[in-house]
Amino acid sequence: MEPKAILAVIIFLFTYAIIVSEKIQRTVIALFGALLMIICGILTQEGAIHHIDFNTIGLLAGMMIIVNITAETGLFNYLAVWSAKKVKADPIKLLLALSSLTALCSAFLDNVTTVLLTVPVTFMITAQLKLPVYPYLIAQILSANIGGTATLIGDPPNIMIGSAVKSMDFMAFLKELSVVCTIIFIITMGLIIFIYRKQLHTSPELREKIMQLDENIHIKSTRLLKRCLIVLFCTVFAFALHSVIHLESATIALMGACCLMLMSMARRERTIAHILSRIEWLAIFFFAGLFILVSGLVETGVINLLAQKVIHLTAGNRLSTSMIILWVSSIASAFVDNIPFVATMIPLIKDLGAMGMTHLDPLWWSLSLGACLGGNGTIVGASANVVVVSMAAKHGCKISFLEFMKVAFPLMLLSIAISTAYIYFRFFM
Repeated sequence: MEPKAILAVIIFLFTYAIIVSEKIQRTVIALFGALLMIICGILTQEGAIHHIDFNTIGLLAGMMIIVNITAETGLFNYLAVWSAKKVKADPIKLLLALSSLTALCSAFLDNVTTVLLTVPVTFMITAQLKLPVYPYLIAQILSANIGGTATLIGDPPNIMIGSAVKSMDFMAFLKELSVVCTIIFIITMGLIIFIYRKQLHTSPELREKIMQLDENIHIKSTRLLKRCLIVLFCTVFAFALHSVIHLESATIALMGACCLMLMSMARRERTIAHILSRIEWLAIFFFAGLFILVSGLVETGVINLLAQKVIHLTAGNRLSTSMIILWVSSIASAFVDNIPFVATMIPLIKDLGAMGMTHLDPLWWSLSLGACLGGNGTIVGASANVVVVSMAAKHGCKISFLEFMKVAFPLMLLSIAISTAYIYFRFFM
């Protein structure tokens, strides 16, 4: 490797080691590492800014605004009480209900939007039942990424793959990945319940109090709620029409946010300032720093070099190539953002087709499963993870890197093992 590439690797590993150790707040060290990439001449300032995925940043900001305004209506309090009453305030059933809702929404929204909508419900209901929120947040993070794997619009890697391979449309993703994702979800939730079973208990008195609550009294403004639901529905519908209207998700989310502010607070400056102040700025700046850090590896050819070596190791065998792509994608996506990795792998897989390898479908599905499910490995593996961790910190619940990884990484490896069996029996038997 060239000196610049070696320096980029050193800066990346140094920054990542501090993120893992949690000696310094992760947003601060991510931005510091990003600036080191620029100061050391690995990237120019313009190049660094170019590599920030403003589609992700805009999507986050837009959906946070919509969710924050919706929260003012009392909808989340309503949903908290309603959902608890539906499962009779049973802690285990509540975990399954919230996780199922998260997985289902993630399949048809993006997983970041999903956790922004569902995690406030989790905080509310666990507080009512005096339950530890930690197991529920872990379950929802894993559910969001599993659900997002099942469809074309559920996770950015799938959107990128779908754009590159025209035959892989919404229905193709649903047909090929929905069953395996459902199996992974069921097994993962069963293990989560087993791991945290001793914490999933509450008193009969608290359960009875929940059952006596009237969820309707929590709705503060029916008029604002109707506007929020209309905007939210239109935004989600626009996400589903992504391939037809050709608008990026950030544009759709920010348009929804602007429309909702115009409809509900066009001249109320203090209210607008309050809503904007509640955006998870720590998460947004962490993403910006992370994008620049990874771009240093992209620009110096480190990621491309790693990807090429992986492909060359397989010597053109389709089964070996599929397995390597699946496992390397999952491990890499647990520790670095999966978007640049997928962006590197797409042309390489296309090159294999140009060189004579036929029937590339298992390679594409391996890339999708590995990149999306691999995000469950660590708290920085997927956008939804970082957002939930940031929200948890604001509520006084610290999710440490190593504690999360201790539970999530083995579950992620299990999901990849299940995916391995699926790819093998679906395409090579």
